[in-house]
Amino acid sequence: MFFKRSYQKEMMDDFSINNERIDIALQELRLINKFLGGNSVTKKGLKKIAAKIPSKSSIKILDAGGGASDILLSLKGMNLKIFSADINKHITKYVKHNSPEVEVVCADVLKLSFKQKQFDIVHLSLFLHHFNEKEIKEILYRLSGISKYGMIINDLQRSLFAFLGIKILTTLFSKSEFIKNDGPLSVKRGFKKNELVRILDELKFNYEIKYKWAFRWLVIIYL
Repeated sequence: MFFKRSYQKEMMDDFSINNERIDIALQELRLINKFLGGNSVTKKGLKKIAAKIPSKSSIKILDAGGGASDILLSLKGMNLKIFSADINKHITKYVKHNSPEVEVVCADVLKLSFKQKQFDIVHLSLFLHHFNEKEIKEILYRLSGISKYGMIINDLQRSLFAFLGIKILTTLFSKSEFIKNDGPLSVKRGFKKNELVRILDELKFNYEIKYKWAFRWLVIIYL
């Protein structure tokens, strides 16, 4: 079951859904990231890349496929200027309403019109597992062009224990049909370490990859 990645589409991949069900899912994802390590994973990666950035007033960071950008918004004191790109119109409206400090663009990450090296850092959290390997390589290659210092990948480890854990938690506590369906499925779409290594090596990136609690991969790509 977990030897191969699943390519079954998640409910969140259905862009025709544009109602309050998405709002509920984003609110629950905020809690998942807070209490299951998502926020701390990105924070560790940011600190490493930020150490290589010359002192400046703020760090320009693009949250690619950013959803509510809740992880970056949680990192108080890191002096971030947050830009968010998401293809889902309802999600971008949600961010504009709830987080006006974030500059939002509704667009496909493969069709972004940003300039070369426009951002200091690109952040991809719980995003790459929505794509197949060929698409992931194209996404990372394109985004590397608009990032000056590096990229942070925060995504899921595929394992039976991760699947059982999120299945139990979402069954007991989630009120969102999105989270109940997509949480366990996201794990099945997650990655083994060798799969990420193969993609990154083929792109000839300078990177480091580490396992983090709970069932997360932190990948730091240095540019």
